[in-house]
Amino acid sequence: MLYHAGHFRWWVLAVLLLAPDLAMFGYLASVKIGAAVYNLVHTEAGPVLLLVVSIAAPLPVLQPYALIWLAHLGMDRMLGFGLKYPTQFKDTHLQHV
Repeated sequence: MLYHAGHFRWWVLAVLLLAPDLAMFGYLASVKIGAAVYNLVHTEAGPVLLLVVSIAAPLPVLQPYALIWLAHLGMDRMLGFGLKYPTQFKDTHLQHV
């Protein structure tokens, strides 16, 4: 809703919606590093901070990226994908996927 209200480009949303999942490449180093990188990218602190900075600075060009990031996180939680434990990729704080 906020993305639509901001009159941002929909193709940017379509291209970047799954971009935070690139953090899974951290698992190529090790499960512990992969879980840390994945969790860093998949917590709400990053996009909320980016949104606050984009409003306070003001840097409105950053707003769509923060909203896309938040949309991705919401979509992940809705589908039951949670933050990862350092044991294996399928162990999350929500369930064993």
